[in-house]
Amino acid sequence: MSQAVAQLEMKRAAPEASLPVDLWLVCAVAALVSLGLVMVASASISIAARQDGGGLYYFWRQLAAIGLGTLVGAVVVRTPLATLQRMSTLCLLAAFVLLVSVLVPGLGREVNGSMRWVRLGTLTMQASEPVKLAIVIYVAGYLVRHADQVKSEFIGFIKPIGVLTLVAGLLLLEPDFGAAVVLFTTVLGMVFMGGVPLARFFSWGLAALAALASIAILAPYRMKRLMTFMDPWSDPYNTGFQLTQALIAFGRGEWTGVGLGNSVQKLFYLPEVHTDFIFAVIGEEFGLVGTVSVIALFLFLVWRIFHVAALAERAGQSFAAYVAYGVGLLVGIEAFVNIGVNMGILPTKGLTLPLISYGSNSVVMICVALSLVMRVAYEARMAPAKEAAAAEAQS
Repeated sequence: MSQAVAQLEMKRAAPEASLPVDLWLVCAVAALVSLGLVMVASASISIAARQDGGGLYYFWRQLAAIGLGTLVGAVVVRTPLATLQRMSTLCLLAAFVLLVSVLVPGLGREVNGSMRWVRLGTLTMQASEPVKLAIVIYVAGYLVRHADQVKSEFIGFIKPIGVLTLVAGLLLLEPDFGAAVVLFTTVLGMVFMGGVPLARFFSWGLAALAALASIAILAPYRMKRLMTFMDPWSDPYNTGFQLTQALIAFGRGEWTGVGLGNSVQKLFYLPEVHTDFIFAVIGEEFGLVGTVSVIALFLFLVWRIFHVAALAERAGQSFAAYVAYGVGLLVGIEAFVNIGVNMGILPTKGLTLPLISYGSNSVVMICVALSLVMRVAYEARMAPAKEAAAAEAQS
């Protein structure tokens, strides 16, 4: 009788377990990537033509980055999470090596006053992008190794925060305040998912928020950005230029937009139009309908990632669940910050809109991160089939 039940369970689980990816997750990612390619082509065509790179220069580079991310993701999705769990501490060491390399003369490359890139021959890599994912993997491993300590002892909570403080310090030396904020928020969210008592979580969360706010206020250029955010129209042709131009773009879009390709603000009015402020072009060309649709897509994507994490948690796969939670927080927070900056509800930060903004490093690492989530979904769905097989073997 038990053997028949086991076989029935295996048949029920087999169709789902045979799928290597979560189809809803793939659909959400495909929609955002497709929209991103269209918007990169639309937003960058004038800039690319002016630089004699051809009107679709940035489009082709973005497409190549997506192709590379897909290839790397195909390897990642076939890698057992147990292997990644064993390497979680190495991921932390790799993160430190990358962040230190950025500050080494000859290895680091300065762009617009910031040392955020590492030279790799003829290519450059923005160190903070792989570092974010490496820290997520490390924290996921830590939460599994020290599960009881994290839930019951103060030291269990403060250890990953101490490590994160060192990482954030290196990011601030570049300086990359936006990446530090995103990483801090993501790790705090993961630790909360790990079962830290609410009182301890909120007290240290407020302390971290106060520390980050102090750092922002003490740096003159960050304070200047903060004041500009409060009233961009007080200096619309200097410090408030980016934000006022973005708000003009949203205003021109009204309900349904001026139409794809018809944006005026992308014609050298709005700086960083194909990277940091691409959401403003979406607002101008597709209006309120377009912006709400993009926000809905991101909400669905994050919800689906959290759904996958919950499946892994129910299957007893704690490391997989924490990785998925971390990726979901990372994607959701970056999207929230970018959209908030574009709409003037957050101070200006140099963060791209995941899967949509132009940026090879960001696109490749987001593809890798989402591939990890797909692997989590696969292993979570395989769990019932493995249990049924084990029951059959015992019978």
